[in-house]
Parts: sequence; structure tokens; C-alpha cells
Amino acid sequence: MKPSIIIVGAGSVGLSLAWELAQRSCAVTMIDRDDVGRGTTWTAGGILPPANLAHATDPMDQLRGLSHQLYPQWCERLLHATSIDAQLERCGGWYLADSAGERALMAGMTQYWDEMSIECDAVSATELADREPALRDWAGQNPDAAAWWVPDEYQIRPPMLVRALASACHNAGVRIRQGCRVVDVDRDAGTSRVSLADQSTLRADHVVVCGGVWTGTVARRLQLEQSLIPIRGQMLLLKSSQRLLGGVVNLGNRYVIARQDGHTLVGSCEEEAGFDLSTDDDMLAELNQFAVNLVPELAMATKISAWSGLRPMTFDGFPMIGPVPDQPGIWVATGHYRSGIHLAPATAVTLADAILGKSPAINLDAFRIGKQQVRPA
Repeated sequence: MKPSIIIVGAGSVGLSLAWELAQRSCAVTMIDRDDVGRGTTWTAGGILPPANLAHATDPMDQLRGLSHQLYPQWCERLLHATSIDAQLERCGGWYLADSAGERALMAGMTQYWDEMSIECDAVSATELADREPALRDWAGQNPDAAAWWVPDEYQIRPPMLVRALASACHNAGVRIRQGCRVVDVDRDAGTSRVSLADQSTLRADHVVVCGGVWTGTVARRLQLEQSLIPIRGQMLLLKSSQRLLGGVVNLGNRYVIARQDGHTLVGSCEEEAGFDLSTDDDMLAELNQFAVNLVPELAMATKISAWSGLRPMTFDGFPMIGPVPDQPGIWVATGHYRSGIHLAPATAVTLADAILGKSPAINLDAFRIGKQQVRPA
């Protein structure tokens, strides 16, 4: 008999897990309080930073490395299964510094990349201007300008990834229920049970909660109400007649991503604003000015839209991936902060192994749920 699994939350992690489990002959039902993929996944920039599984010993580096290795294969399989191109592109990434502080931070980052055998090349201002003409003014006018080129950085289009994963899940037999609010998850009579706001109940061998920042609100018994901090990031979308940059441009925690069709995404910020998904005119103006300072041509770009998303941050910076202590058959996968899309394939593969009783490729002890639980006062 097929193992039955209910997944609560249809973001990048939930969709990836559902697709992985369905391909392993599981009967999968996915539930989301909204439309599929319309939460934080849809709002993300889609940067996949470089990683190297072969040299990874730290659990987070292993998770990053496995995901980075899996992504090209996954996107090829998704394209074959659905004819939807998630637009994964190995575009490379520019890492810039414009102050002594940023230079110091980049010194640590480049040392880390060197230890991980990740290719990173220091680039002069002149070479930067030659290779990325749109950055010529920034490189020439900033006396503290410094740049590094990392060729193994990818970008992906999150809305297209969501469409591809949702279609692949549907084709693989995953039952998807949208607009359903979960009010409790528990174990009863040897099965895992999900209670919905409409007073209906679903049962399965396992339940996995992948609700992002809302995971703690699903059920008090998870004891995660105070364990996930929503960190708001605001985004700005611009449109030019042509693509202005070849690689992703990173400066501190902000970035500019040029899409193939002339759209340019500018992000982001980190704000503790609770569950507030509004945008702020001052912050959007600041993001726009940041982009124009880097790429003056963006001053003429059309402002298409702006939005915000809520990143699920944990106390120790590690995602939560694994079983809920003392709740057999109930699992959690959340807390990936700014890396939900990047870490989704590795999270799906390793958690699917654990659920089905196999030894995961990565030891999940570092991501265990118990250390993040906080008993409500």
C-alpha cells in the first residue's frame, strides 16, 4: 500500500517535497491557505548563490551544496514533465564593495569561497566596466570600488518555478487543495490528522508542515509559535527595453537581477514588521536609488510593480527539517530564511528519505525541530 502524506504549505519547499514523494509512489495531498506558491516563494528574487557539495563538511554547506548540484537536473526534469521552463540560468554573480566595511566583509566571503574551492576572481574597476558596461559609472566614480566575479551563481524565475512544480505535482497525481486553512495537526488512532477550518478532517500516515513564517500558527502542539521570526523584504520591479546586466549584482544584502526579457528586480531589505506585507514608499525610493546609483540607465526604466515577502528566520539561522519530538508521523520543514528556493531540492530529497525510513544523504540532526521549540507562556 502506498504511504499517504499530507503536506501543509505549497511554497517552494512544500511543492518540491510533494513532487519528490509522488515520484517515490506516495499518495500525496497538498493543502495551502492561499493559492499555490503565492506566499514568500512568489515574492523572492530567485538568486542561487554558489555552493560546492564536494568540499562541504558543515551541515548548512552540505544542504546548499546538494541543492546547487540538484537544480540543473531538477529544472531539466521539470521542463520534460511539464514543458514549463523555470528559466534557470548560470549567469554568474558580481559581488561589489563601496566602503571599507564592505571590503572587510568581502574579505571574509572570498576566504570562505577559497576554502570551499568555489571559483572567485577579484576584478579591477577597469575590467568590471569592460565586462559590464552598465556598471561603468559606478566603477569609475566610486574611489572605494572593488569587485569580485563568481561564475557559479544562478538565477531562476520563482513564478515560473512555482508553475512548473505545481504542474509536475498535478501530473504526478498529487491532490492539491487551495484556500484551506489548517487549524490543528495531531496524531489519532495510529494516523496523522489535519483539522481544517471548515471542520473537516484529513488523515494520512504522515503530515509535513511547510508553512514558512505561518508554521507556528498551524497548531499549538508544534510549540513553534515563538520560534519563527518574520523578516520582511521589499522588492521593486522595473522594465527596460533590453537586458542591462549579464550577471546578478550583489552589494551587501541588496541586489539587482536582470532578466532576459528586460525586467530588472531590485531588492531588498530586512525589517521586523510582524506579519505586515505592506510596502513603504520611502523604502521603495531607497531601493530605486540604490539601483540607479549602480546602473544609471535604470533611471529611465518603467516601474512595473512592488511587493514584499516574509522570510522565516530561526533563532540559530538553521532551518527546521525533521520530525516533531514526541509527535510520531508529524514533520516540519521551514525556517530557510532567505534561502527557501535555493534549499528546496535538498530539503525535499533528504526529508523524503527520512519520512520513508531511508538514511538521508545529509544528517538532519543539525536541523532538528526540538532545539527550536518554545513552550508558549
